[in-house]
Amino acid sequence: MEKTKLLTITVIGLLLLNFATLGFLFISGTKGHKPPHDRPEGRHEPKEIIIERLHFDANQQKEYGQLIEWHRGEIRQLEDSIRVSKNELYMLLNNDIVDEKAKVTLINEIALFQKQIEATHFKHFEDIKKLCKPEQQVYFNELTEELGRLFYRNKPPRPRHE
Repeated sequence: MEKTKLLTITVIGLLLLNFATLGFLFISGTKGHKPPHDRPEGRHEPKEIIIERLHFDANQQKEYGQLIEWHRGEIRQLEDSIRVSKNELYMLLNNDIVDEKAKVTLINEIALFQKQIEATHFKHFEDIKKLCKPEQQVYFNELTEELGRLFYRNKPPRPRHE
């Protein structure tokens, strides 16, 4: 009878602990839990950083918005092309013998798309520089020294499968 009594007390204790945990989660809600798209306080979108650092006026902000749309479209197309080429590359693994010529061709194609992405990023910043008034050039030069740190530092690391 003692084992049954101990088991009953344990089960009741665990149920109370579960209810307490659920109650705590329900009462506290989502405080402190931000969706992934929210930025931590003090962090801004690249667009906001550039507008703020370069002191763009309303007209420059409008033109900058158009540059962003062009840039995003170009990058999206190139990233889609990379994705398709990578799928084709890894599909080669389904064959008993990998077609080396096709493998090299696809790897070179992916490298070319990546090269185009970097050229597109560079052109985007050249276009931003053209938007700057002469008195804003000093701000642009300061910004260029920080570009890598500002825009590429907080990307989550890719999972490694070894």
